[in-house]
Amino acid sequence: MTTIDLNSDLGENVPDRIVGDDEAMLRVVTSANVSCGFHAGSPEGIAATLRAAVDDGVAIGAHPGYRDYANFGRVDVDIDSATLQAHVEYQLGALQALATAAGGAAVYVKPHGALYNTIARDERQAKDVVAAIKAVDPSLVLLGLAGGVVLDVAERAGLATAAEAFADRAYTPEGLLVSRTREGSVLHDPALVAARMVRLAHEGVIEAIDGTDVAVRAESICVHGDSAGAIAMAEATRAALEAAGVAIAPFAGASS
Repeated sequence: MTTIDLNSDLGENVPDRIVGDDEAMLRVVTSANVSCGFHAGSPEGIAATLRAAVDDGVAIGAHPGYRDYANFGRVDVDIDSATLQAHVEYQLGALQALATAAGGAAVYVKPHGALYNTIARDERQAKDVVAAIKAVDPSLVLLGLAGGVVLDVAERAGLATAAEAFADRAYTPEGLLVSRTREGSVLHDPALVAARMVRLAHEGVIEAIDGTDVAVRAESICVHGDSAGAIAMAEATRAALEAAGVAIAPFAGASS
C-alpha cells in the first residue's frame, strides 16, 4: 500500500488577519507546518496551534520565512547569507521552545512562501537555510519542493529530506510552482484537487498548467490553510486517497 503525508501551513492567524481554520485542518492533516512568527502569527496564537497539534497527534514542523509580515512572506527578499541564516536559526529556536512548552517537539522544517520558492532554485540561499537547520538541530527533516535544489543541498550536507507536492497549486512544465501573480496559479475545486493527488500517488505525475504531465515524487502533499475552501479540499483529498488505497501518515513522526 502506498503511504503519503498530508500537511498544511498553520499558526498564521492574528485577530486582525484570520487566514485559516487551524482546528478544523488539524482534524484532517497528519503534519502541521507551524509559522515561526516572521511572516504571520503571534506567539500566543502559534502556541495555541501547537497545543492543538499535540492533542490531535499531528506531527509538528517549523515554518520559517522571510522577515516580511506585511507581505505574508510571499515577496522575494534580497538578503545576505549571514542575515538569512541568523533569521532562520532564530525562528527555529522560537518554534522549538513553544513546541516544548506545548508538550511536543518539532520534527521537521518546511520553509515558507517566497523563501521556499527561492531555495528550490537558488543554491546560495538553500545553503544558508540548510546551515541554519544543521546549527540548531541536525535531526530535523527538511521538507522541500520535489525536484528542488534545496533537497540536493540538504542531502549533501547530511540532513534527512522529504519531497513535497502541492494539492492546491498549479505547476509549470518544469515542475516548479506557477507564480501566484498568474491567473490559475491557485486551485479551488475539491474534486479536481483530489483527483490530481490520487494520480500523483499512483502514477507519480501532476498535470502542468499547459496540460503536459510533470513527473513528481513526493512523500507529502500540502493543502494551504489560507486558500479559499481549504478544509473542503483537504477533506476531499484525504477521502479520495484513502478510497484509492493510499494510507495517510506523517512522514516524520508524531508531535509528542
